[in-house]
Amino acid sequence: MDVNKVLFISQEIAPYLADSELSLFGRDLPQAIQEAGVEVRTFMPRYGIINERRNQLHEVIRLSGLNIVIDDTDHPLIIKVATLQPSRMQVYFIDNDDYFLRHTSDGLETDIMAADNDERIIFFVRGVVETVKKLRWEPSIIHCTGWVTALTPLLLKRIYADDPSFANTRIVYSLYDKNFDGTLDPRMAEKLRMDGFSDEDITSLLGSDVDSKMLNKIAIDYADAVIQSSPVIDPELIDYAKKSGKPFLPYSGDENIAEAYLEFYRSL
Repeated sequence: MDVNKVLFISQEIAPYLADSELSLFGRDLPQAIQEAGVEVRTFMPRYGIINERRNQLHEVIRLSGLNIVIDDTDHPLIIKVATLQPSRMQVYFIDNDDYFLRHTSDGLETDIMAADNDERIIFFVRGVVETVKKLRWEPSIIHCTGWVTALTPLLLKRIYADDPSFANTRIVYSLYDKNFDGTLDPRMAEKLRMDGFSDEDITSLLGSDVDSKMLNKIAIDYADAVIQSSPVIDPELIDYAKKSGKPFLPYSGDENIAEAYLEFYRSL
């Protein structure tokens, strides 16, 4: 396929968060793909630990203002943007006062407010998709990285299946060695039903504890392709991805990553 626009939905991006395997990947891959001549947009959560003044985040009024309903409660969507130097790559931030703190030095909300993680990830992926629609920007590839992004393939294949904005889009999910402890709210399936999903859509969630492994399997179920983006991944997830029959790219190291990933995108 012709790859001219790639949307990256990332759990973490450096330098907005401390350097880690995940945050550096969230910065370096989009930049490398952009340098290869592809138009790129990137999204991440606006965690409270991000210093907005130092990183020059500002709200995009024309994109903000939508209310996203979760569990019968309205949650206003706030969109902020910053420009990553020296590449001049635009990074969009999904923000909301209920799910992301104004200021904190205690850690990421996914760790310190873990009880809300099911709603936080629903809000995040819905916010990204609605914002991309408002931008009137139709990506060839949507590449999701990190468990916070794991509901994106399900959302796009079920709730937005007939939306022309994503009619020609292929969804790629990166498996990463960064997960969460415990399980998400037992009412997660109920909240997804209220969001428009059928029991058939979320069969694997019904009557099950949703841990990080389950969340990754849901992403694999609905993605068009899977990439092993970390050298060490739970063998059960690798096996699950391969048995899905979907295109699978094994870990290819850090050298020439843009070339390897672009070739994989084009093969879809």
